[in-house]
Amino acid sequence: MPVTEGQVRRLRVNDTVTLNGTLYGIRDATHIHMFDRGRKTRFDLRGHALVHTAPNVKKVEKSNSYPTGYAPICIGTTTSDRMERYTRPLLAEYGARIIIGKGGLREASAAAFRDLGGAYLAVIGGAAALETTWIEQIEDVDLDDLNPESLWKFRVKGFGPLLVSMDSHGGSLYMEVNQAARAKRTAALASLGVKTGS
Repeated sequence: MPVTEGQVRRLRVNDTVTLNGTLYGIRDATHIHMFDRGRKTRFDLRGHALVHTAPNVKKVEKSNSYPTGYAPICIGTTTSDRMERYTRPLLAEYGARIIIGKGGLREASAAAFRDLGGAYLAVIGGAAALETTWIEQIEDVDLDDLNPESLWKFRVKGFGPLLVSMDSHGGSLYMEVNQAARAKRTAALASLGVKTGS
């Protein structure tokens, strides 16, 4: 990281990606302050990936290993859906390219990925302990009055493999699963003789 628009547009649903370098952590309060309350970050997010997280950390003495005075305890990914409305502004205003989370995003995010060149990478639930091992250091932190929903700058190595579950070509595993589930439901109800509205 960082990556270019061209690199992200080469990704397709079901590809796997492993990240190295810089990864930013962001969550509900961070988005609210950045986009609804007009606060700005000093971080340059252009070309970067952001993971939906509010990490569990502990205060320690600042050192070369802990330049921010924070040591990671457990840095896991949270559900993305409630942050849906912030995908487009993250890409358009800050130049972010990749969102990482659990559970996927909806149609507005799919449109933003298509229009601006972005992708969503999925983390399976319950993997927080493993994810924490992929983070080498908490390099920096901004908007830290929101702790733990600060804007975190992590140094990562081998963060993944993560599954591309939404791409910049309209591909979305979440939409595919939703459509397949609805079709099965309709077929099951029809086999029982239940009439459904169109």
